[in-house]
Amino acid sequence: MDGRFIEMLAALGHEAYTRLPEVIADGCVPVSVRINPARRTEALPQGRPVPWHSGGIYLDSRPAFTLDPLMHQGAYYVQDASSMAHAAAVARAVELIGHTAEPMRYLDACAAPGGKTTAAIDVLPAEALVVANEYDPRRTSILAENLAKWGAPAVVTRADASAIRGLDGFFDIIAADVPCSGEGMMRKDSVAVAQWSPALLAECAVRQRAIVDNLWRCLRPGGFMIYSTCTFNTAENEDIVRHIAYDLGADIVSVPALQCPGILGSAAGYDGMAVYRFVPGAVEGEGQFIAVLRKHGDEPARMPRRFKPLGKPLADYNMLDGPYIYMSFAGRIVALPTIHCATASAVAEVMHAVECGITAGTMKGHDIIPAQQLALARDLRADVFPGCEISDTATALRYLRREAISLSAGTPCGHVLLTYGGLSLGFVKNIGNRANNLYPASWRILNR
Repeated sequence: MDGRFIEMLAALGHEAYTRLPEVIADGCVPVSVRINPARRTEALPQGRPVPWHSGGIYLDSRPAFTLDPLMHQGAYYVQDASSMAHAAAVARAVELIGHTAEPMRYLDACAAPGGKTTAAIDVLPAEALVVANEYDPRRTSILAENLAKWGAPAVVTRADASAIRGLDGFFDIIAADVPCSGEGMMRKDSVAVAQWSPALLAECAVRQRAIVDNLWRCLRPGGFMIYSTCTFNTAENEDIVRHIAYDLGADIVSVPALQCPGILGSAAGYDGMAVYRFVPGAVEGEGQFIAVLRKHGDEPARMPRRFKPLGKPLADYNMLDGPYIYMSFAGRIVALPTIHCATASAVAEVMHAVECGITAGTMKGHDIIPAQQLALARDLRADVFPGCEISDTATALRYLRREAISLSAGTPCGHVLLTYGGLSLGFVKNIGNRANNLYPASWRILNR
């Protein structure tokens, strides 16, 4: 391990950092999951609670998550416990904003693979517009998949922060979990250890400042930015927070829910700045830094003067509970909460949307082939499709591998919604002597 890294840790001013090289070398990474409050089943994982998240659970060992249908059904999300703290930061922002005349608008600017976005969904108001952005196209698909499994409507976009024009003052909350040097991941990522250097830290800090500056104009006065990294050094953490507070104009906000034993405050020399540091060994989790900042001023969120409608409205297919509008988008039928039509259209035009709301399906002749996203939607109406409960794990896994399965006698022909453990699993088309598996090929599990 680079001696300069050890010197940097010592300068942070807490004994937890001096013990960190030993903790990293040990390599014992805690295993934790976060329960989806919208999925109720008796078969959920059991374990010790994560102190800063009511739905977080530490497991005693790491099971074969890929072979658990409940994970694919969105019953829980495998997430490092430190990252779960993001929910507390979002909840604090929501609390301080209070009631808004229009639905709250939330942007996760660096969202893949989706853990922080799904955590935010659970604490945001139910009617909030959630935009999850990921510039890397290779990571956008897994982001969209994980959000679909969580079951709530969202807009998934692929935009560079510097290219977001025309959305000035648009968002109430922006989460910026910025690309960083990855010091907090060293315990489980040997590459992070090998690539560390002061030059890398400086390069990351320049990039982070540019990202923050570009996003700042999209945040309304009085809105909140949640800045986070998975690093320990001050160049990527406290120094960026100082830049936001003093140069851009913001107040640093405390988060009482994160005042837990083991969570450290600011580094030496930063005068008790209200930030939150997660250090392996001090907490059961990986490295994380979080700060919440409120932009000076107080104005309602704005709308662009001009934007194109997202798509042409279609017939009311009435597959989801609540006021949804159905429209054609990117060759698919999507369902979007009616209250989001204008805001989602504005986002889609500027930020290159790849998913909008809930993908309901595709047209084939006069029939709709229902999509997996519809099967997993929280608002799916119970009376739209006939159901068939899968009673054993082996059959559920065959379905998730996109293999043929047999249905019980008397199952109606046509599109059937399979369930497992009382939760939606996905669709098949039952044609009598066999059932065509409609699970997405790109989602199928490959290992045995």
